[in-house]
Amino acid sequence: MLDFETCNAARIRRDPSFDGVFFTAVRTTKIYCRPVCPVKHPLTKNVSYYPTAAAAEKAGFRPCLRCRPETAPFSAAWNGTQTTVTRALRLIEEGALDNGTVDELSAKLGVGARHLSRLFLRHVEASPMQVAKTVRIQRAKRLLSDSSLPITEIAFQSGFGSVRRFNAAFLELYGRSPSSIRRPKA
Repeated sequence: MLDFETCNAARIRRDPSFDGVFFTAVRTTKIYCRPVCPVKHPLTKNVSYYPTAAAAEKAGFRPCLRCRPETAPFSAAWNGTQTTVTRALRLIEEGALDNGTVDELSAKLGVGARHLSRLFLRHVEASPMQVAKTVRIQRAKRLLSDSSLPITEIAFQSGFGSVRRFNAAFLELYGRSPSSIRRPKA
């Protein structure tokens, strides 16, 4: 946590670079705000600072209705639906759609499958399955160039359900077979 003087100077300047770094609590009103809040500055003697909104609430303060501190930068609410998409992308990268379905993925994220698809179209401009296919192909391409594993083994390790789908994905994307992409060993 920053010292009182640094926080106070940032609050008085309404410095946006400190938004989400600390929260200002006013003892006389029992309200806490973001450092960029446009309300009239309270007296310094009535102010205390907290590192998180949760800490301010635990101390008995309620959020300001004007600056909405629960939506400060770096919070899930501030990032909005991008947070859900980021979590989904991480799960896809970890193989959530290699053996699972979009319905199962969306259930893990707490949203419906149709809503998840809409979010992907808005933020990624591709469906979750298209992203999963790209991730699989990237994994396979790395294995093709960095290992000497058999093609069949690479297909399954990279998340494809069958060698046929593996070959079809490479043919569709690169116009050639996976074996023709493999670098010859020196």
